[in-house]
Amino acid sequence: MRVTVVGTGYVGTVTGACLAYMGHRVTCVDTDEAKISILQRGESPIYEPCLEELLRLGAQKGGLDFTTDLNTVVAESDVIFIAVGTPPLPSGEADLSYLEAAARSIGKAMDDSRFHVVVNKSTVPVGCGNLVETLVREGIDEVHPEKRREIRFGVASNPEFLREGNAVADSLYPDRIVVGAGDRQTMEMMQELYRPLVAQAFDPPVGVPRPAGMDQVRLLATDLTSAEMIKYAANAFLAMKIGFANEIANICERVGAEAPEVMTGIGLDSRIGARFLNPGVGWGGSCFGKDIHALLHMAQEYGYDSKLLKASLEVNNAQRHMVIQKLQEKLYILKGRTIGLLGLAFKPDTDDLRDAPSLYIAERLLQMGARVKAYDPIAMNACKQQRSDLKIRYCESVQEIAEGADALVVVTEWNEFRSLDLPALAAVMANPILVDGRNVFRPETAAAAGFDYTGVGRNARPRQEIGTSTTVRK
Repeated sequence: MRVTVVGTGYVGTVTGACLAYMGHRVTCVDTDEAKISILQRGESPIYEPCLEELLRLGAQKGGLDFTTDLNTVVAESDVIFIAVGTPPLPSGEADLSYLEAAARSIGKAMDDSRFHVVVNKSTVPVGCGNLVETLVREGIDEVHPEKRREIRFGVASNPEFLREGNAVADSLYPDRIVVGAGDRQTMEMMQELYRPLVAQAFDPPVGVPRPAGMDQVRLLATDLTSAEMIKYAANAFLAMKIGFANEIANICERVGAEAPEVMTGIGLDSRIGARFLNPGVGWGGSCFGKDIHALLHMAQEYGYDSKLLKASLEVNNAQRHMVIQKLQEKLYILKGRTIGLLGLAFKPDTDDLRDAPSLYIAERLLQMGARVKAYDPIAMNACKQQRSDLKIRYCESVQEIAEGADALVVVTEWNEFRSLDLPALAAVMANPILVDGRNVFRPETAAAAGFDYTGVGRNARPRQEIGTSTTVRK
């Protein structure tokens, strides 16, 4: 099929690359000329594992190109994805200005040569399917009022469920595909588009293996409104699950329980599951906070006060401040102290700093008079460019951060941190204090290396080894 993707952020670029890899003819469109030039060279403007390889393979297999000219590609497209940003406004509602501009432009560029499907891939509030239909129709009326009845199109909602750092695998091997539509022809075209993905009828690209046992993907067909709601509900639930893990971890600290063991124990329950039960400094990124605020705003519009969603935001904000409290408990006075942050990105395998806990922690420490050093294997350049106001000393290694530092804080659980030479780091610090905000290390291992260790929901006291058998005395 002939596909156009409007917007070349995480969602648009990955969606275009994957559809091309599956054999469709794809053109990605963006108004940012610099970004399009980068993509035309076969390079990715964002850091995402395996994406550049998929861009190259997509161009070879189905045909993948990039342009700033929307008008030339819409008319010959069967499916047009809208994958533009919907950032939050101060009120919490989603800013739909990019969506509205894209929908009108698509309408202006349509012709009557075929039936077109316009797909909302962006995360949008309930009702945006109807809004897009109206805006496309207005665009048609503006340019081709005489062909209002001849130009035929349908609107679908096809929310994304991509995790940054795993976006390619999540696109090729999704848990489910959700498609909302209001008419049969639109739904049938979307089912045809996703047929290779549903049947897993493609060879896995090198570096992105197909999960064992996966031979098909379920496509859930719904109405427009339900599809839009599924996206918000899924993100809200995951955010609340992380918040629950943090709440329990905070109680574990007070009663002497080990939060990782508690999470393992409850995660073994099939009704709960182990994923997203990792206590830490809280979630960040572009989705959870934005989507919860948007969902709250939607609920308020309809006269509903969602206490659970509000609590999820409150718990997450408090968890970030927990790092500051732990540093104060260890050092008392932070003014003049040197604190090293291990990690800046909001999660591993990305350079995304949107709503990253590291930025709040750095800002608060600097406000309190501390000196802040930081190391991240990927995100340091992005931080320098985006937050030039932060007086952070960027280091080229963890060893450089540790030299003369009063404390180290693990903020992002990059794999390379798991194999650090802890004794060597402790030996060069002014105060060998380790605040493990992601529970990367075992408390006894860090203590043996010479660190004064504190994690999230961890019992800092030495623990006696527990055997696997019990002797019963008669």
